[in-house]
Amino acid sequence: MSMSALGNQIMQKRQCAFCGKRIDAHLNQCPFCREMVPQVRLSRSGGTSGRTQMRQGLLYMLLAGVIYYFGAGYAKPLALPVAVQPAVTNYLAPLLFLFGLALALYGLILRLKS
Repeated sequence: MSMSALGNQIMQKRQCAFCGKRIDAHLNQCPFCREMVPQVRLSRSGGTSGRTQMRQGLLYMLLAGVIYYFGAGYAKPLALPVAVQPAVTNYLAPLLFLFGLALALYGLILRLKS
């Protein structure tokens, strides 16, 4: 018996959930203990259908809004103790917002496709 035939024979067996003995994979009832063995069906993982991308995109948009609000000086009573470079409020915060918007739209497209 070759190694691949032995591996194929082992792969076609499973363990009975009640008595623990090895039975053929196609059997619904264990021949040793006569119990019905449930069929295990695996679903594909990662079936979030875009929800994760939508949440992350909305979080990035919120983060960009908070950075812009405090960085541009709109929160006068809660002024930041450090100076924020104008490049942060002029370029980086809007870029983060656009990235979040694109990610949220991508998640919405994935959600509509599924």
